[in-house]
Amino acid sequence: MPDESTALFTDRYELTMLAAALADGTAERHCSFEVFGRRLPNGRRFGVVAGTGRLIEAIGDFTFTADQLAVLLETGAIDHRTADYLAGYRFSGRVEGYAEGEPYFPYSPILSVTGTFAEAVVLETLVLSVLNHDSAVAAAAARMVIAAGNRPIIEMGSRRTHEQAAVASARAAYLVGFASTSNLAAGARYAIPTAGTAAHAFTLLHDQEADAFASQVAALGVGTTLLVDTYDIGKGIDTAIAVAGPSLGAVRIDSGDLAVLAHQSRAQLDRLGATGTKIVVSGDLDEYSIAALAAAPVDSYGAGTAVVVGAGAPTAGLVYKLVEVDGRPVAKRSENKASRGGLKRAYRAHRASGTAIEERIAVNSGGYVAQADERPLTVALMVDGKAVDRPALAESRRHHRAAVSELPWEALKLSAGDPGLPVTFV
Repeated sequence: MPDESTALFTDRYELTMLAAALADGTAERHCSFEVFGRRLPNGRRFGVVAGTGRLIEAIGDFTFTADQLAVLLETGAIDHRTADYLAGYRFSGRVEGYAEGEPYFPYSPILSVTGTFAEAVVLETLVLSVLNHDSAVAAAAARMVIAAGNRPIIEMGSRRTHEQAAVASARAAYLVGFASTSNLAAGARYAIPTAGTAAHAFTLLHDQEADAFASQVAALGVGTTLLVDTYDIGKGIDTAIAVAGPSLGAVRIDSGDLAVLAHQSRAQLDRLGATGTKIVVSGDLDEYSIAALAAAPVDSYGAGTAVVVGAGAPTAGLVYKLVEVDGRPVAKRSENKASRGGLKRAYRAHRASGTAIEERIAVNSGGYVAQADERPLTVALMVDGKAVDRPALAESRRHHRAAVSELPWEALKLSAGDPGLPVTFV
């Protein structure tokens, strides 16, 4: 949330650890934390890093107000030593990671946070809440974009999630290739194109379907999109063309067997002379239903619920683990949840054709020299607590498109399978 403190978007246990570290003298030890996922959700073949731009802004706003500290003291969440530390808290460390929009795979070090233990540990919940949500939405939306091919998709999931999550979801979907959003807050905040016409309620408001269509055309022009399935689709299309004429912009179908209805509607529109009128379909679409419509005469899609819930994977499953203390690698060793110590940087190797073949991760990589076939993936995001060359959303969108184009075709399949690239530690 712009211009507001993000400091309480955290878990109490972060402040419990901080209090203990301040008391025992370990709070100032130099540490690196790493964000990664041990696996991809639901057998997917790649993930997408999303939310980085939002996160860097949120870290800059991670400061404690006097009122917040008073409440924390009153409730016993912190002691006075911790309150004194937090009163002057400003992150002054370094953040590195994958560029926003970059595909990632299991154990890809998509973000690292380096600073004192005190200033880095309190960011854990904020980092994970932003990246887990936005990356989950982006991964699902990217699969829909792949399924849609060159046909545009409108993001329209605002009514299916929390109001702030709706804005973040629209941003993540646009990052990976959605054409527009129905969410006006996302349009205003991130300069995302917005789209939307009318719901069934507008048709039902009028005594006759023709009256509703005439009202909408009068207000928005013949280039508008008319929703034709409130009653009977065939009659609705007849009425739409009778009211708007053959230059009607589009009709939208929101229910039924969309493939069959699209074919029938296209034939009907052509018979009526509306050969340029487009067909928009919506109604609980996900990547699989969009792929099933590939051969249907559909011009664009509207996707909502499946986008904002990550198409069944509402979190990316990312974790935030301490990997280095005072230059010494440390790692969790518990069964099934092991991590690899040491600050890391990543590179993607390619064939001469430009197709990616492997993700290579260098541990404690200060002396690692990138090979000729490798593209460095790790970039500086914050230095000394200041954002570094934060790209605009449009630039990150272009980066995503280019990075996905490097992946082998197997990585783009919608079917469950192994990660699209092997990950190797070098």
